[in-house]
Amino acid sequence: MVEATTAGRFLFDLPTPEAALALSGASEQTLRQLEALTGVSLVMRGLQLEIRGRPSQLERAAGVVELLRPFWQEGESVSSVDLQAALQSLDTGRHQDHEAMGQQVLARSQRGNLLRPRTLRQKNYVEAMERHDLTLALGPAGTGKTFLATVLAVRMLTERKVERLILTRPAVEAGERLGFLPGDLQQKVDPYLRPLYDALHALLGPEKTSALLEKGVIEVAPLAYMRGRTLSEAFVILDEAQNTTPAQMRMVLTRLGERSRMVVTGDITQVDLPQGQLSGLVEAAQVLEGVEGVAVCKLTAADVVRHPMVQRVVEAYARRDKANGGPAGSGGQRPRR
Repeated sequence: MVEATTAGRFLFDLPTPEAALALSGASEQTLRQLEALTGVSLVMRGLQLEIRGRPSQLERAAGVVELLRPFWQEGESVSSVDLQAALQSLDTGRHQDHEAMGQQVLARSQRGNLLRPRTLRQKNYVEAMERHDLTLALGPAGTGKTFLATVLAVRMLTERKVERLILTRPAVEAGERLGFLPGDLQQKVDPYLRPLYDALHALLGPEKTSALLEKGVIEVAPLAYMRGRTLSEAFVILDEAQNTTPAQMRMVLTRLGERSRMVVTGDITQVDLPQGQLSGLVEAAQVLEGVEGVAVCKLTAADVVRHPMVQRVVEAYARRDKANGGPAGSGGQRPRR
């Protein structure tokens, strides 16, 4: 509940201590960030938040707190990305879209956290995956491309909208070769697929993930295993797709069978193909733009939901890439490592 008191002062009544902690953040760090963004003064007293400032400042700050109610009311920590996304929604007149996003709960993690998009571009990405048979998601590290796709895939599997979940990625990494890794082929490729296992463990837990893997309901495999197959009644996620060649990308896109959908994710600024080799993801995003049933979603540094430092790192490299004429994989000259 928001209560307007004397001029230049608002009071928010919070429902629980957990909600107050989620809104204020550790050592009230979230409140200090909101002060810096809006120019107000914030004081948390027990279960009451006091906001002081000029009328225009009060309106923005109170609007941000209200937009984030679905998060802090459930005891979910409010991040700097959440603050900035809410403020941008207010400033651009898209507060209704942001309110809808707050209600868009996809699942609950093993730790009990509600999983949902955190920015409007993430919201659009989730909706694109729900509506299209093929979705391409391009964006920097930490923008939730793979995790949101895995959340939606697990939900559809649970709801029996698909019969199986297939996660794949090319076994290409910077400065590494499979031959130098110990073990048989599956043991060699497992390190490359670890991020996909991590996402499954967060959603299902290690035991249930292992059980579904043993039954073949979930398959995690390198891209090379996809050749010659027809993937029917499946949710297919191709991760790290910036490291596919155009031929590999065409191969995997044409594997899609009946009652299936596919999500292709990647970061075109982190291409580990040989210098001069065009990324299959870059080509596919150009070729498939506007094709019926295909969505191309582009996330940015503003959608990074990892540690705040990741956003700053992404932005710093983006500035460098712009100065050098474009990111790796764009078809231009790649900077030396």
